[in-house]
Amino acid sequence: MLRLLSSCAAAALALIGSATLAVAEEKPIVIGADSPIQLQVGRDTVDALQLAIDEINGKGGVLGRKLQLAVEDETMDPQQGVAAIKKLTADEHVDVLIGGYNSGVTLAQEPHIADAKTIYLGIGSASPSITDFVGKNYKRFKYMFRVNPINAVRQADQLTGFVTGKVKGDLGFNTIAIIGENAKWVQDLTPVLKEGVEKGGVKVAVLELFDPDMSDFSPLLAKVKESGAQYLVVILSHANSDVFVKQWYDAKFPLPIGGIDVKSQDPDFFQRIGGKSISETVSLGILAEPLTPKTMPFWNAFVERYKRPPVYTAPGAYDALYLYAEAVERAKTTDPEMVIPELEKTKYQGTQGTYVFDEHHDVLPGPGLINLLYVQWQPDGKRVIVWPKELANGKMILPPWSNQHAEATK
Repeated sequence: MLRLLSSCAAAALALIGSATLAVAEEKPIVIGADSPIQLQVGRDTVDALQLAIDEINGKGGVLGRKLQLAVEDETMDPQQGVAAIKKLTADEHVDVLIGGYNSGVTLAQEPHIADAKTIYLGIGSASPSITDFVGKNYKRFKYMFRVNPINAVRQADQLTGFVTGKVKGDLGFNTIAIIGENAKWVQDLTPVLKEGVEKGGVKVAVLELFDPDMSDFSPLLAKVKESGAQYLVVILSHANSDVFVKQWYDAKFPLPIGGIDVKSQDPDFFQRIGGKSISETVSLGILAEPLTPKTMPFWNAFVERYKRPPVYTAPGAYDALYLYAEAVERAKTTDPEMVIPELEKTKYQGTQGTYVFDEHHDVLPGPGLINLLYVQWQPDGKRVIVWPKELANGKMILPPWSNQHAEATK
């Protein structure tokens, strides 16, 4: 009799264990989005994640579990950013974090992400300092990955290629000025850019960083004009690009401009400032061009759903979720300790190219990998790829008021 009761008890416990396991497996995988949602980069992060979640859930989820989104506004303030991370990890118990935009905010969040032992896939912040921590203390910071964009130093290398190959090689301009906002990612970028272009035979007449809150750029433009530079390289993200480009246009400033201007990446930038960005060239990770087999399906789905083209954080977030989902499927669990080795093996073809991580968990650039396009605003708000040469789909123009106004060679 005792043996029978014991057998029944064991069977009951087994049934309870199976039921508990089934409930655990049915529990959704929670995707935490930390982003400044008052900005377009933040809204596009959230919208792209929701698009990917709906697609994945429509195919059965991951490991048979549905995905669910939790969002917190990290703003542009480090303290608020830390609060957002704590809320997502401690209260929402997210399985992964996908987001970021301001490098200073991300750096403030990093110790708290490590303490929470939660995987973080960055899709907006560019400072290499973020992933340097992985190399310095892998055990503590192994949870940090950067999916998008390529880091500031690697952006400097690709911007160097644009300056030496297009500005000097095709346009024949041998002297440039460099101006940028005084932010961590720009501080990381500009020394590498200056060294690179000078090695390529281009003189840097001015290199100046300014307060991101600046609203009158006329003294700075005057300094550049007097320097003898022939081309103005701009490096802007948080600064007021709308005002800067309007002042450049209204002054009929004699130098063409180009470089990294995050707000000028907005699809509505040309119309927003009355067409005054004509001839400005800006870096982009994605455009409505078939860069990979996944580019146009993503682009079209995003536009159809949200009635606007995406900015750079959108493809980063979308691809980050898909490569995370693949790593979880390979690991057969969401346990970070098991997923991280699978993420380190990533070779995922996404919307912008193929994602591969280096030893610091930083996304690698290079042929077939993740690279920058240099895209110029042309009449009627058309955007034309002018660099790299093998991807160019149009000819570069100079400002309409320029004495050298003409089409340049590809």
